[in-house]
Amino acid sequence: MTMDINDKRMAIIGRLLLPSFAALAAALFLACAPKHLPEVSGFEQVLGTACNIRLAAGGSEKLLAAAFSRLHRLEEEISVNVDGSEIEAVNASAGKGPVKVGEDAMAILSRDLVYSSLSAGAFDPSVGPLVKLWGIGGIRPKGSESELPGQGEIKAALSKVGWRDIGLDHGAGTAYLRRPGMALDLGSGSKGYAADLVVDLLRKGGVSSALIDLGGNIFVMGAKPDGKPWRVGLQNPDATRGTYVGVASLVDKTMVTSGIYERYFFNKGKRYHHILDTRTGYPVDNGLTSVTIITAKSFDADGLTTTLFAMGREKGMALGIQRGVDVIMIDDQRKVYLSPGVSKYFELTDPSYSYAE
Repeated sequence: MTMDINDKRMAIIGRLLLPSFAALAAALFLACAPKHLPEVSGFEQVLGTACNIRLAAGGSEKLLAAAFSRLHRLEEEISVNVDGSEIEAVNASAGKGPVKVGEDAMAILSRDLVYSSLSAGAFDPSVGPLVKLWGIGGIRPKGSESELPGQGEIKAALSKVGWRDIGLDHGAGTAYLRRPGMALDLGSGSKGYAADLVVDLLRKGGVSSALIDLGGNIFVMGAKPDGKPWRVGLQNPDATRGTYVGVASLVDKTMVTSGIYERYFFNKGKRYHHILDTRTGYPVDNGLTSVTIITAKSFDADGLTTTLFAMGREKGMALGIQRGVDVIMIDDQRKVYLSPGVSKYFELTDPSYSYAE
């Protein structure tokens, strides 16, 4: 093969320019390649609790704002503490007639009635009169020393509680309380529904890794950005918030706990918590201090924690297993009860607690 003088000159120029072209190509590639987006997180008070959302991979400030906006919109629809909410309207029309409600309220009420039936009324969304009477977590400061409601007051409130007198018309999109004085309280299921709404919104927005904490109702999306499971602490029911009994390693799971430590007051040294017994009118007193559900849908877990807590350890554990969720129960003797399979990803870390035999 021969090369004339011009060819040789061009070859030399090509060799000189090659590194420059390579550097330019590399620069263009780096400029166009997808960059690792920084973690985005936020905190707001909504649905009556402290809500934290942490977008670890694929998030943005705009998406975070949209998530909180959706939570506030839900609160405006279903909270009994928001003037003009759909649930407030249903309560105001008790014994008078049906009230139009949106898809969110209808979905929560429909699910709540399923758990009311499964628990024979141990879980009851019409517990509003009792909740208002006790005022635990509302007008009474947490942990304060307070007077108890009178027996007559409790009896009167109980007479207005009854899930069978909640009427839903899915075709008309209405809800109805059949007796005057009845009142709904959707606090036991709304956070789970809300968590699933947020997860759906984030997934559609391209988030692949996130942690949503709605006042202790935890949902972890995917694994952490490094590929490892999220480590979620289980609150010690006898200690201050942030003190853990153990840790669960989770991927794409929700972990929801109901316990005596969330909202309560004292009377003569005895703790009165917010999970109310629809048979006695008093806070549930069955030896349990917390019940935790771990599953794929927060909506399922939220209602079940209260249901299982109210039913007690044996019946509650049996229902949890029947419903296909993982269960962790803790009693007042510091014994920890696990449903089958939980020990594979849950580690007990507090030596003052032990597994039940």
